[in-house]
Amino acid sequence: MDVPERPVQLRGSAAARALLRWAGWQVRFDGLPSRQGVAIVYPHTSNWDFVVGVLAKWSVGIQVTFWGKASLFGVPLFGRWLRWQGGRPVDRHAPRGIVGQMTEELKAAKRDGRFMWLALSPEGTRRLTDNWRSGFYHVALAAQVPLALVYFDFAERVVGVEKFIRLSGDAAADMACIAEHLAHRVGKRPQLAAPVKWKT
Repeated sequence: MDVPERPVQLRGSAAARALLRWAGWQVRFDGLPSRQGVAIVYPHTSNWDFVVGVLAKWSVGIQVTFWGKASLFGVPLFGRWLRWQGGRPVDRHAPRGIVGQMTEELKAAKRDGRFMWLALSPEGTRRLTDNWRSGFYHVALAAQVPLALVYFDFAERVVGVEKFIRLSGDAAADMACIAEHLAHRVGKRPQLAAPVKWKT
């Protein structure tokens, strides 16, 4: 189900917007439907996604929580900077644990009225995979928060929010909706973009 309202408006960095314009990039974002939610970012095919994504985040003024390889957080200074940006180390061998943790954190944020948006790549890696991981789906559905469909399009040089939706619980129908809006987006390395589908 589409979520058309955008009552939560943010103020970002003019310097970040100017830098993106200088690099030839546009950001398409007109606010959030709520103070809590999950954002999936697709396609993720290059380290440049992180650079463009951080600048886009600064340009719109949103603070997000995101998962990252635990090894990255052990790098001096860089690990501290990642935490400052909202990063959380994740053990890739224990996905159910982190999914449950983030679900409870989002539920608590809703109860307390705190701002919390979880952003992640449903592919889980820059390497080519056969399908998407389902962690984002379980978190958004269990926490009953909107799902933002965010894209990098290197062909158009645009990063933006395609749509906000409410998941129905029908995984096949929800994935079909997501694919309709994101499958055509072009990553830095298109050949590495995972098909927009669940594992079969």
